[in-house]
Amino acid sequence: MNVLKIATAGSVDDGKSTLIGRLLYDTKSLTDDKLAAIEEKSKQRGFDYLDFSLATDGLVAEREQGITIDVAHIYFSTRKKSFIIADTPGHIEYTRNMVTGASTAQASIVLVDARKGVVEQTYRHFFINNLLRIKDVVIAINKMDLVDFSEEKYNSIKGEIEYLASKSDFKNQQLTFIPMSALQGDNVASKSENMSWYAGETLLHHLEKLDTEATEEVTQVRFPVQTVIRPKTDEYHDFRGYAGKIYGGDLEIGDEIVVLPSQTKSTIKSIHFFDKEFEKAKSGSAVTITLADNVNVSRGDMLVKVAEEPTITKQLDATICWMDKEPLQVSQKYHIKHGINDAQAKITQLSSILKTDFSGKIENPSELALNQIGVIQLKLSKYLLVDSFNQNKSNGAFILINPKTNNTVGVGFIK
Repeated sequence: MNVLKIATAGSVDDGKSTLIGRLLYDTKSLTDDKLAAIEEKSKQRGFDYLDFSLATDGLVAEREQGITIDVAHIYFSTRKKSFIIADTPGHIEYTRNMVTGASTAQASIVLVDARKGVVEQTYRHFFINNLLRIKDVVIAINKMDLVDFSEEKYNSIKGEIEYLASKSDFKNQQLTFIPMSALQGDNVASKSENMSWYAGETLLHHLEKLDTEATEEVTQVRFPVQTVIRPKTDEYHDFRGYAGKIYGGDLEIGDEIVVLPSQTKSTIKSIHFFDKEFEKAKSGSAVTITLADNVNVSRGDMLVKVAEEPTITKQLDATICWMDKEPLQVSQKYHIKHGINDAQAKITQLSSILKTDFSGKIENPSELALNQIGVIQLKLSKYLLVDSFNQNKSNGAFILINPKTNNTVGVGFIK
């Protein structure tokens, strides 16, 4: 069964946790004891309805304040598909949590409170979805029951988002607008009788329809070698395999490859997964590959197809989301982690801070503060094999680590 990874985002009290709880309830993914606990807690609070947000808010502080603070991963399934939802916080001070939660998502749901319309956090969440190049985005216009299921209000919010999208440089994004009431279940898993003017799909039907393979654009193959396998048993005395995960496209027996950074060429002899062999392996597969020639390959090397080499460089231009209380400043030194490789990195320039409402940027700032997004240049202590994030997500991203505290202080996207 296909698995779809979804990130959710929304401003405070947009009903994000309630929506996820409603999805769990409507797909019968809540256990009897969990449902009983929700019913009891809802009664204690004096509600005449089930508070579905209790199904997802796991921290005590979340339940007490009725907000989401940390990223939570929720799993549920229908007969057609399995889902993993990254429930990310809506507060501006938790922007870093949203970037983390959405970093592996194939689709995204951005909630908008129909009463409030598009607010500052809507801009920010939409900007981050564009930054992370998430192709399929659902704009869930929630709490329609509190605006009398107004088609005019729905169209007004839809128009604002479409105007925002026109400013984006990511033109391959697919936007789907769904008016709903997560609390009452309108257009979540069942069509609403209160919005006859809406002819589109329910949220669940739309998510079930999304092709998980189509959400990932096929790009150039990248196979970073995690480890070299040499069993040295009687049966496999001469076996030399290279284990790792395939990113981008697919690999198959007979493909001509280049080993980087040595530039040695060979062809794929066999592809192994545990005790089985395959003719072809798709992107995302963790496999062991053998080559036709006895070439020198080590952990940290990368296998790519001929004429599909990445950039080999000691300097990077990148967009970065800053995650540390101590601001980023020029000339600071960090530890960069790129895939399975790492190096020392020095910030040589902080070019600008990007405004998350698409209104422009602040040129030549002195520092980059917590939760801000900026453009930087780095100088590295050794060569890395990189792509731009737009071309290859897996090989175009990195993290920065403070060598003194070992804290991850930033996540970067190579330009």
